[in-house]
Amino acid sequence: MDRITMFRVIGGWLHRYFSDEEAIVLLLLLAAALVIILVLGTMLAPVFAGLVLAFVLQGCVAWFERMKCPHMLAVSLTFVFFIAVLLAVILLIMPLIWEQGSTLLNELPRMVQQWQQMLQHLPEAYPGFVSDAQVHAWSEAASTQLTTLGQWLVSFSLSKLPNLVGVLIYLVLVPILVFFFLKDRAMLVAWFSSKLPKERRMINQVSEEMSNQIANYIRGKFIEIVIVGVASFIAFAFMGLNYAALLALLVGLSVVVPYIGAAVVTIPVAAIGLFQWGFEHQFFVLMAVYGVIQALDGNVLVPLLFSEAVNLHPIAIIIAVLLFGGIWGFWGVFFAIPLATLVKAVFSAWPAVGQTQPE
Repeated sequence: MDRITMFRVIGGWLHRYFSDEEAIVLLLLLAAALVIILVLGTMLAPVFAGLVLAFVLQGCVAWFERMKCPHMLAVSLTFVFFIAVLLAVILLIMPLIWEQGSTLLNELPRMVQQWQQMLQHLPEAYPGFVSDAQVHAWSEAASTQLTTLGQWLVSFSLSKLPNLVGVLIYLVLVPILVFFFLKDRAMLVAWFSSKLPKERRMINQVSEEMSNQIANYIRGKFIEIVIVGVASFIAFAFMGLNYAALLALLVGLSVVVPYIGAAVVTIPVAAIGLFQWGFEHQFFVLMAVYGVIQALDGNVLVPLLFSEAVNLHPIAIIIAVLLFGGIWGFWGVFFAIPLATLVKAVFSAWPAVGQTQPE
């Protein structure tokens, strides 16, 4: 293929997919959103947090409005509920988790020592599979990792001290932003829509496919975190498992990462149970209960909460988690599925524009 033919092919492809004004506008909007998040994401983090929480609470506002409440009353009742939950988390749940986390850190050296003692019996129990040299290497690796973890925790806590002012700013700004996002939602949507071209069939197609999907996903994911976390805490506390609140928090947050989260959190749950009870029946009951919680989450709760979600192949979900998590950390992981759905919606709508162009 000579150079003229190559340019002709490229020109034809560009004309087919980018000759429509809507395609250019949509591309510019996506590029502008990406640049804003990458460049101004840190400064605008309270705005993004308020927007996410407003998405979560919008369903509550809609429910009050269906109960014949005026819009302002519905927003006020929802906001009072939000503040009550926020205060409960700050005053009741966080101190308990902080206390259990501190206790766990103090207990880590003893737990590692107990683990080393258990390893020392392995060469006697399994002489053909485990040697003294392997046990020594494992013990040294555990001690090294424990020392590294302690140093990281100290440096992490010291580096986060100046951010206490930032936390206070979040506690003031985010609730204010949530209130105004809920109160002026219609006005903000109308203002943004007025800045778009009047003819926006493609943009409307993508936005209609995504608007409910993103809101339902965020709301459903928060509900899933709460239900799984509370159920895990009740089960762990009933069994008398140490650090029940801390482990329940980890189990609840593990649902943010599909497939991977549950497997990763199994390790601390099993480790705490093993150090507390050893290979007794309580340990096996704990793992069975944990397996039931994960099975109910995956086979009952997720289909109920995300029945309207766009189906994505597991490979696409894992790739989205790795890609967006590498770019934006925790929030990239949290929004991996909505972002992947957005990419799918854009790709499904884009060819229709090119196909409607005259020859």
